[in-house]
Amino acid sequence: MPSKKPQESLVIMNELVLPNDTNMMHNLMGGRLLYWMDIAAAMSAQKHSNRLVVTASVDNVSFQKSIKLGDAVTIEAKVTRAFNKSMEVRLDVWRQNIPTGTKEKSNEAYYTFVALDDEGKPVGVPETEPETRDEKLMFEGALRRRQLRLILSGRMEPSDATELKALFMAAKHEV
Repeated sequence: MPSKKPQESLVIMNELVLPNDTNMMHNLMGGRLLYWMDIAAAMSAQKHSNRLVVTASVDNVSFQKSIKLGDAVTIEAKVTRAFNKSMEVRLDVWRQNIPTGTKEKSNEAYYTFVALDDEGKPVGVPETEPETRDEKLMFEGALRRRQLRLILSGRMEPSDATELKALFMAAKHEV
């Protein structure tokens, strides 16, 4: 199976925040944003794997800037690394007030997806071949993020997380 470049999985999704999307403060509801992010991330993982995919995990999503009624929301999703049957997708969310021209980053997150075969069973996915400096940094960090996810879900013992241990040992020696 030939490898794929992260750029091949890029999805850019735009939404306009309408009254039905907001809370009583006229801010975009967090659940609505998570829904949109899940769609963008799933499309990215599908483009990478050419398969149907299911969400396996969602990492910490912090709401850094509120998104207001009438704002345009741009969600950029791209596969950072593929493992055997799963893919990590990074999302960056931007809010834009079109009349004023202001654009700010609102959120970022990592989602993990598993590709499925025609019977709904997990299936292998193409490897990721990063090209740019940023893509290479995301690719390298993906293994540590994956190990942390597996530890937190109880599917890996901390003592088996060699990449995480190496990171902490390097930090300990720098102090």
